[in-house]
Amino acid sequence: MTADLTIDALGLLCPLPVLRLAKRIRDLAPGQVACLIADDPAAAIDVPHFCTEQGHRFLGDEPVNGGTAYFIELT
Repeated sequence: MTADLTIDALGLLCPLPVLRLAKRIRDLAPGQVACLIADDPAAAIDVPHFCTEQGHRFLGDEPVNGGTAYFIELT
């Protein structure tokens, strides 16, 4: 899956990956896709929850070297 913005949160622990995501997507337009790469196990819960709370669409995740890539479509 391709993304308009990739955010590296490898090595960061909860809640920092989601906080970094929230800060970096402020400049994206609705319909654009952000990719958060994280290795914190809590991100598997935190990212979908963040999307639900903020009204964004969680597109899914896939393994990448060193972590997991989470894809979010902004609404």
